Amino acid sequence: MREITFIILLILLTLAGCNVNTNTFDEQTIIQAKETAESYLRNNFESIHTIMFSEDYSNPMGGLMIRGTVNGKAGFSASVDPKEFTVNSLGEKEGFPKVKDECKEKVCDY
Repeated sequence: MREITFIILLILLTLAGCNVNTNTFDEQTIIQAKETAESYLRNNFESIHTIMFSEDYSNPMGGLMIRGTVNGKAGFSASVDPKEFTVNSLGEKEGFPKVKDECKEKVCDY
């Protein structure tokens, strides 16, 4: 009986540990990450008129993800390094503006 109780307790603790998100970011970090993402978008893509950010900063791997829309219609998600404030990757939805010609070979400064 003790063995079954121990196994069940071990399983429950393992499952609870998988759902803990240890990375919470302060307001200043989020503001700076948004500024980084906006600068990256404006300097590397054509025809960026407006950028709206969502309030969801979660990332299943515990990183900082900035999500939003560009020009009121095309969605994006940018993974931002919270220590270096660089854009690690960018996910673009349909209708996202095209990369500037000078930024196709290498990322333009932001």
